[in-house]
Amino acid sequence: MEWNVETLSLISIPLISALVGWLTNYLAVKMMFYPLEFVGIKPFLGWQGLIPAKRREMAEIEVELVLGKLLSVEELAERLDPDELTRAIERRLNQVIRKVVNDVMTASAPQLWAALPVHGKNLVYQRIENDIPNVVHKLVDDFQHNVSEILDIKELVVEQLVNSPTLINEIFLTAGSKEFPFIVRSGFYFGFLFGLPTMLFWHFFQHWWILPLGGLLVGYATNWIAIKIIFEPKRPRKIGPFIIQGMFLKRQKEVSEVYASIIEEKLITPQNITHVILHGSGSAQLLELIELHVNDAIERYVAIAQPYFALGVGSDNYHRMKALAVQQIFENSDKCLSYAFDYANDALKVKDDLCARMQSLSSEEFEGVLRPAYQQDEWKLIVTGAWLGMLAGIAQLYLVFM
Repeated sequence: MEWNVETLSLISIPLISALVGWLTNYLAVKMMFYPLEFVGIKPFLGWQGLIPAKRREMAEIEVELVLGKLLSVEELAERLDPDELTRAIERRLNQVIRKVVNDVMTASAPQLWAALPVHGKNLVYQRIENDIPNVVHKLVDDFQHNVSEILDIKELVVEQLVNSPTLINEIFLTAGSKEFPFIVRSGFYFGFLFGLPTMLFWHFFQHWWILPLGGLLVGYATNWIAIKIIFEPKRPRKIGPFIIQGMFLKRQKEVSEVYASIIEEKLITPQNITHVILHGSGSAQLLELIELHVNDAIERYVAIAQPYFALGVGSDNYHRMKALAVQQIFENSDKCLSYAFDYANDALKVKDDLCARMQSLSSEEFEGVLRPAYQQDEWKLIVTGAWLGMLAGIAQLYLVFM
């Protein structure tokens, strides 16, 4: 009976090593993504998922390595057709313009506007509405030529990912949907294999430090090997009858489709683009464009009745009226542009182009999609796995053999 107990205890070493390998790899993956916010006492006593903690750096890397090289704002802007855009927003824009005209005239020339009969007001509305396609066309044309000053794709991406740690987690988890589960599973298999020499050493020597050291090596090696297998070798390499390549790199076509889909649906969307151009660092430049074209339109509208209009409004009120019209149109832009989201999404074709261009990247360039942002912190996961493995080895020493 004693022999059976000793044998079972000995056999438990590689089995426990397998469990240690699985657990350390499982925790390593979880620690990459969770918790979303720092838990503990800052700055050192506690933990935050590596990816949420470095989401700003990762967002900047994503822009530089992927989006900045594969998608240009100039190219995207050129795909917008002014006529199609006008048709998409025309009905809502007419409603907004009527309200703006009424508010501006009521504020700037209340007596003149009140004295104007309904028919006269309708003529004003009609003239402006007839000219809207011309104004929008010229505005879109100027926007396309100045888009790099108005829309900063880096600002768009960084702002979205910094404000949404769940989104950057989703990008990495979805792109690595097969690699991360492999890391966890491989820990069990490699842990068992590394546990076999530990079992032999314990059988012949039985020094107290063998099991803690074995656990440390298992925790370290399983994490290190799993990460290497995902990204190495970068290019296909033939070894005997087998062709091996890093798991993630081998799935370049599939990952490109998934990644591009998330970017189009969650990141570079018409809604996010609209928010950035209206509220981002380039909003002042957009306001200047609107001011230029609105002022030009107003000058044309009142040119025929200029003497009468100037007397009725006054030069000071006339300038204030134009400034108020510009401000109100700018502030109401989002109400109109929201009607163009479906058109813009079809016109921009972010997913199709990004996917095709990612698939054409070299293996070294494609590795930049997932790895570089957290590569410098991989050692933390590996060292944590080693410490957990050592603790498991100590626990095994006391619970099974003492």
